[in-house]
Amino acid sequence: MNNLGTDVVVAGAGPTGLMLAHELALAGVDVVVLERLPVRTGLSKALNFQPRTAEILELRGLLDGAEERSFATVQDGHFAMIPVDYDGWDTRFPFQLGIPQASVEAYLEERLAAQGTKVLRGSEVIDFVQDKDSVSVRYRTDGGEARLNAKFLVGCDGARSVVRKELGVDFPGVDGEGFGVVADVLFDKVPDGAQKQWRTMRNIGEPTGATTFKGLIPLGEPGLYRFIYGDRASRPADMRSAVSHDEVRRALLDSYGDSATVSEIRWASRFSDAARLAEHYRVGRVLLAGDAAHIHFPAGGQGLNLGVQDAMNLGWKLAATVHGWAGDDLLDTYEAERHPVGAQVLDNVAAQLGLTPRSRESRALRALFGELAALPQVSRHLSGMVSGLGVRYTTYGTSHPALGSRLTDQEVDTEAGPLRPSTLFRTGDFVLLTTTSAHIDAARAQAPRLTTQLVTGLPWPSTEAVLYRPDGYACWVAPTPTR
Repeated sequence: MNNLGTDVVVAGAGPTGLMLAHELALAGVDVVVLERLPVRTGLSKALNFQPRTAEILELRGLLDGAEERSFATVQDGHFAMIPVDYDGWDTRFPFQLGIPQASVEAYLEERLAAQGTKVLRGSEVIDFVQDKDSVSVRYRTDGGEARLNAKFLVGCDGARSVVRKELGVDFPGVDGEGFGVVADVLFDKVPDGAQKQWRTMRNIGEPTGATTFKGLIPLGEPGLYRFIYGDRASRPADMRSAVSHDEVRRALLDSYGDSATVSEIRWASRFSDAARLAEHYRVGRVLLAGDAAHIHFPAGGQGLNLGVQDAMNLGWKLAATVHGWAGDDLLDTYEAERHPVGAQVLDNVAAQLGLTPRSRESRALRALFGELAALPQVSRHLSGMVSGLGVRYTTYGTSHPALGSRLTDQEVDTEAGPLRPSTLFRTGDFVLLTTTSAHIDAARAQAPRLTTQLVTGLPWPSTEAVLYRPDGYACWVAPTPTR
């Protein structure tokens, strides 16, 4: 049995695991990614980046490459299939980016390889043991079993996470009562009224009965659509059973009649409305992220984005711990900050499912909710939940409107001219914006890896300096001294 060593083992090469590995490699951490599958599936799966995820990618200079691989810019989101706008948020990216998960994985793996880190495919985690100093991970390949010794292990290995199960962390929640199917379908004749390009969530999906629903999303290729359908009151005997092409064709016929004709069904998969949240995101030297930590019905297009944002929060903290710049207290804040976010997503998904028009009362409630969602303040609140823009982390000590908030990337004035602050985050360091160099030494004491920028002014009155974490949230401020 081979016995190799590394700083961090990441189990799983989905978007969460790849984003985490990218963050670690950027910080100079030796990382190995173990992926059970021998090759990428190439399946489209998730389809979107939410505005907050776009902001995160922009911090690392990754957004341009993602946009090159995208097929749509969607100007709104939805809550229970009721459109909500991003207009009320101060963001440079008030839209969803349509991009298949397969493209996300290919792009992130390409960028990871450019940093000298490869994914070990066909490598399935069997189990692990940890002590106070390290984790020993046993995994299986075609050539037999091997072992990796690491300082930390992160399970990004999906809903049926081997890491979570071996760790013994409870995964409380509810089993699914209903089901849905997603299928990528190529039409010879597109159903009447279907959007030709994905530009809005309006008329994308709708309830079709008391508990049934359907939807069509154009995927950028002529005639190719994501077909979504299901019944929240009916569960197949085996949720893991393959979805036959005949089943999809029958559902298309039931939904659209013979006005639409299909030439090809590229893939299909089931999902349920099960909802679970790991009791802990960290036990010792083993952590969980993405679907290994939380699963939910895919309402609002939040799943992939929640995992990528987990990775962004965890990456710099884990790197700081590996390098000895910080202790366990910093790494503990990963669970403290992200567990409540995961819980909030499960709650908003449950609320969306609660708007299923099962009865006269629930139909009336849904209609009233639709009227409320059209109000700017309500739309802002709902879109903030599903997009991640509304996340604000708790800080302690000084009270200041910037603390805990995300970088909105407003241009700042410098002696050299206007500057987008996001360009300062490319290396994954802390970033200090300050009107006076007097605060640089104080900030450096709090952030060993620090990029500084003198500016002529800040968005907040009576503020001389704001320190941002590598994930773009303000963590320290210096008020203007009173005279």
